[in-house]
Amino acid sequence: MTGRIITCDHTVYDLPALLTWEVAYTGAVPCDSFSVTCLHTPDLEPVLRRAAGFLLLDGSEVLLRAIVDEYEIRLSDQGMTALVAGRGYAARLLDNESRPAVYQDVTLAEIIRSHVTPYGISCAKTVEIRAGGTYTVESGSSQWKALESFCRTYGGFTPWFERDGRLTAVPETDDGKRLAVNEDTPLLALTKRENHYGVLSEVLVIDKTRGQEYTVKNADFLSRGGQCRRVLYTPGQSTWSAMRYTGEYQIAQSTADEVSVEVTLPGGFLAFPGDIVQLSLDKAGLFGEYRVAEAENRMDASGEQTTLTLKERT
Repeated sequence: MTGRIITCDHTVYDLPALLTWEVAYTGAVPCDSFSVTCLHTPDLEPVLRRAAGFLLLDGSEVLLRAIVDEYEIRLSDQGMTALVAGRGYAARLLDNESRPAVYQDVTLAEIIRSHVTPYGISCAKTVEIRAGGTYTVESGSSQWKALESFCRTYGGFTPWFERDGRLTAVPETDDGKRLAVNEDTPLLALTKRENHYGVLSEVLVIDKTRGQEYTVKNADFLSRGGQCRRVLYTPGQSTWSAMRYTGEYQIAQSTADEVSVEVTLPGGFLAFPGDIVQLSLDKAGLFGEYRVAEAENRMDASGEQTTLTLKERT
């Protein structure tokens, strides 16, 4: 495994052999992140001061392209070591605020051109979608929110970043691959969590300008005795379909984390966000297919392991 630094003046420097690494993938928000340590050498200090980009490579395969947020130099019983940490390319859009904007019949290509491309991000895939009306980017919105809200509202999906730093703005597809986890799998840890806090039973969406409102209910949560309502005010240009979608989106987001399963397995980089894991665990009562929401990979003196956070497929 190779850690490669790209400096602000485009110099490439390969770090000494990595002693540890932690790489967490989400694909979107919160950002992918990394932390690696290596032995510190005299020529490393000036490189770290100018470090801007980072590549984690397995041979020629890019496991992560990221930005460098910080570095540390430490003296311990291992000697003098250096730590480099940072986040994936989604950070470029999260860290930069958009100017307020009102678009008419805007396309995804135009949104990407205005809110993504200026930050040095290229696209792996996009889909053709159009607002079909007015789309407003509110004051204080990040460039990520301007993009993500558009894709959610008019395409019904969340964009994500590939491991090589390219943006993918298309709905997820099932490639048919499955990671099987069953009673014969050498599990290091397993946690199932069900959390009702924050799950919405009802959303009342109000367009104050037009004097219109729409109620969206979470029938399943209501049937289990849940009661948690939110009132959401939308911009005056909202259409009925956008109002309904906003309520449905809020409920969907609130239930996304209701049930989660964490499995820790020996080995590294076993699955990535969007991949499907087939669970068949009699003792835990877990069966069926789950989507990988986060994948955390670690390597230290005890070896490599992967922790996958799984969510129920919708």
